[in-house]
Amino acid sequence: MTKSLPLRGRNFRWGERTYVMGVLNVTPDSFSDGGKFVTVDAAIAQAIQMVRSGVDIIDIGGESAKPGAIPVDEATELARVIPVIESIRQHPDLQSTTISIDTTKASVARSAIAAGADLVNDVSGGQFDDEMFATVARLGVPYVMMHMRGTPATMQQMTDYDDVVGEIIAYFETQIDRAVKSGIDRAKIILDPGIGFAKQYQQSIEIIRHLDRFESLDLPLLVGVSRKSFIGKILNQPDPERRLWGTSAACCAAIAKGADILRVHDVAEMVDVSRVADVMFRN
Repeated sequence: MTKSLPLRGRNFRWGERTYVMGVLNVTPDSFSDGGKFVTVDAAIAQAIQMVRSGVDIIDIGGESAKPGAIPVDEATELARVIPVIESIRQHPDLQSTTISIDTTKASVARSAIAAGADLVNDVSGGQFDDEMFATVARLGVPYVMMHMRGTPATMQQMTDYDDVVGEIIAYFETQIDRAVKSGIDRAKIILDPGIGFAKQYQQSIEIIRHLDRFESLDLPLLVGVSRKSFIGKILNQPDPERRLWGTSAACCAAIAKGADILRVHDVAEMVDVSRVADVMFRN
């Protein structure tokens, strides 16, 4: 699969290299970096650092999706993300940066795109808001569709799979069909198998080992392993910020199995991992 997706004046050419999406959580309660970037100044400083490190997309989120996270209302989420998006668009060093809005709410997606975001990253895959697919279709922007079961509060009690990869593929087939029937251009859909979302330790590993099975869907694949709990279990490391080398290994494995985008916290390091892994595993 070598197809291109134009975004903010550049072409993302799937299959030719790995793209890096940097996480910018403007939340007080995200699992790894909650509270670090809640002010606009701190968020902009982090965005500048990520751009200098070679990031391809900055993913801005105003609501945590960690296990057990407490939902926030629309007004709170908008108050967190819109000033940051607007400030990035006004900053001379960041104006050309591709921005993703990490939200499950159609209204937040709509406002974020109006403020200058370029694509929508929905961890619910269109399950939480019946208006999401129609909204994305009207906006005409790319859409990251993630797999999960339940909500952040309940998802870790919903991990019973007979064939975790096969069931995720079946889910995607259903949701892609729904999205396309709602008017979303299939060529603008990106898939995320949702590592750690309603997945146990061994299931997350199984997904990474068999990412190549998703090739049957013929869509680009985003993988988010950064600092996640399965890495902590392997390393016996409870502190997410001390899982850098484990994250590097997992990212390298994901690239070897066909990941197109890596969603990461440690941008500079994972840009290096991607460059070397691309030489090793891509034509």
